[in-house]
Amino acid sequence: MVLAARRTDWRWVGLKALAHALALWPLAWLVKAVAEDGLGADPVAAITHFTGDWALRLLLLGLALTPLRRLLGQPWPLRFRRLVGLYAFFYACLHLATYLVLDLGGFWAQVFDDIVKRPYITVGFTAWLLLVPLALTSTRGWMRRLGRRWGQLHKAVYAAGVLAVLHFLWLVKSDLREPAIYAAVLVVLLGLRLWWRLRRPVPQGA
Repeated sequence: MVLAARRTDWRWVGLKALAHALALWPLAWLVKAVAEDGLGADPVAAITHFTGDWALRLLLLGLALTPLRRLLGQPWPLRFRRLVGLYAFFYACLHLATYLVLDLGGFWAQVFDDIVKRPYITVGFTAWLLLVPLALTSTRGWMRRLGRRWGQLHKAVYAAGVLAVLHFLWLVKSDLREPAIYAAVLVVLLGLRLWWRLRRPVPQGA
């Protein structure tokens, strides 16, 4: 029994190592592209869009793990939820840092004007702010400290997902196909949660 448990532990260690490698692959690709000057005529815009795309993709992947667990009837997808969520926050931080450091070029005071005057920056920055406490409280220790409130706090990820998709939709001015795909995926993921919630049996005497 002990040997079987150890084999199971090592299997999950290997799978999580693979998950880390896959999550870091976009960053490795980006570093290689920067080193080889392969980002085109506007490398700052390319980095901004690339990091934003991966932040949104990983955010949606994290939201997909709970429905996947229910559809498969297996608990294993939830083992990767924290990892995926933290990498989504990591790429969101890279996205924001690219805007602050490379796009604004050190004129950080301008960010407050942009937040007020540009709605897509307002909702994008708000989405990032919502992810900050989720990343900080993602450990088991915080789960124990917050108890029930931990689950209530982490429901903010739904609002962050909506705002992130809206940020992309407002940012794109011509071809809306890609943000529309992300929006459709988000609608499905949130719709499944709503459907399951509505189908939940009402306790007798309620």
